[in-house]
Amino acid sequence: MKHYQHTQVGYLIIVVMIAAIVSIGLSLANTGTNQVAVAVLIILIAALILFSSLTVSIIENTLEVRFGPGLIRKRFDLRDIESCQAVKNSWYFGWGIRLTPYGWLYNVSGFQAVEIKLRRGSKFRIGTDVPQELENAIREALDR
Repeated sequence: MKHYQHTQVGYLIIVVMIAAIVSIGLSLANTGTNQVAVAVLIILIAALILFSSLTVSIIENTLEVRFGPGLIRKRFDLRDIESCQAVKNSWYFGWGIRLTPYGWLYNVSGFQAVEIKLRRGSKFRIGTDVPQELENAIREALDR
């Protein structure tokens, strides 16, 4: 039974990746095959597919964070979550999966996030464009 689901699309990441892919593709078309450029092109295409969106779901007793098609994901047992709160990230924390001074960050766009603190003391930040909605959904799930 799904209690919450929201997908945030990283439009800026998509635009930048597509621009880089087109640029490298045009360069390859004009100059011929270059192994380094082909390798970079493959990495950019993979990154575009893997990191173009972030879906947060609460299903049964699990909070799940999933990038793109779901090959990269993180699951949290709701029983392990001690608290949560909406927070704002610094611009230099960036996007993707990052280790910050506040724990691991999962983010595709913007500066808003919800920080969860686990009972064992570790913290994680989940980027979202609807921080209050996500915080409320986690709190409701914890109360169940």
